[in-house]
Amino acid sequence: MKNLLLGQLGQDDFQRLEPYLKITPFKQHAVLFEAEQEIQHVYFPTSAVVSLVVTLESGELVEAAMVGSDGVVGASAALDGRISLSRGIVQLSGDIVVSSLNGVKSAALQSPKLLSLLVRHEQTVYAQAQQSAACFALHHVQSRLCRWLLRARDLAGSDTLPFTQEYLAEMLGVRRTSVTVVAHTLQSAGLIKYARGKIQILDVEALQDSACECYGAVKRHYARLLGPIT
Repeated sequence: MKNLLLGQLGQDDFQRLEPYLKITPFKQHAVLFEAEQEIQHVYFPTSAVVSLVVTLESGELVEAAMVGSDGVVGASAALDGRISLSRGIVQLSGDIVVSSLNGVKSAALQSPKLLSLLVRHEQTVYAQAQQSAACFALHHVQSRLCRWLLRARDLAGSDTLPFTQEYLAEMLGVRRTSVTVVAHTLQSAGLIKYARGKIQILDVEALQDSACECYGAVKRHYARLLGPIT
């Protein structure tokens, strides 16, 4: 699997960036960077999926955005943001194309297309975070979980997702008991199968019907700001 954002670059633009790129495997739950710290690298996921999460003083955390092979993590730092506003955690293990911060910045200053692509992607992540804030405030846990599983499925390219109930509860900012009740309801309805820390999606269409509007809204944000990525 390749990074679709890099795939949008022309040959000349990609060659400017290529010397700085290195494919690196990451394990699930690996921390790429912490909030309020300088980012040293830019990450273009290929088969891995990364969550951008907000942590509270209590130790609780909530996911703001999810990035996979359709995006990049840390691009704002290359555009002189430098300091991360969230923690970057590998949600699903896999490969990530890693670049030095200065490498991406140098290539972007020479390539208007790369610079534009990075700026528009940051807008897309911001739109996703805004959608997540509205979702947490207004939508029921069940519809939020369905939305979250569908997004993870899209980025993972698999119907089987290795998530524990504790992890799902953290990402959704709810108690584990709430996730347990909802997972049981979805399993009883034949939408998913849950066992031993793995979730298998059995009925994608029914899961889409049960998801809140935010799943479709995020997909439209990507299509509008980044154009057709296939």
